[in-house]
Amino acid sequence: MRTNLVLPRELVQEADKYAGPRGRSRYVAEALEARVRRDRMRAVLEDTRGMWKDHPLFPTSEAVVEWVRKGRAEKTYGPLHGPPRLDES
Repeated sequence: MRTNLVLPRELVQEADKYAGPRGRSRYVAEALEARVRRDRMRAVLEDTRGMWKDHPLFPTSEAVVEWVRKGRAEKTYGPLHGPPRLDES
């Protein structure tokens, strides 16, 4: 789709340094895609904020932290192995 935009001269000149010859449209499109993705994610996060507030698996903040630690340990060390113990050589 063809469109016209009014942009600050300095911004266009700086973008052209990175976009290269005849790459401005692609550069701007990629920037817009990234911004739309970020805005979409922000909207989803705002819409779902607090959904698990009263969930029985997470009655306290400490329970959430422990759940995250356990998940990270499983991804890092595998489900059968935890992090190395300090007393092991």
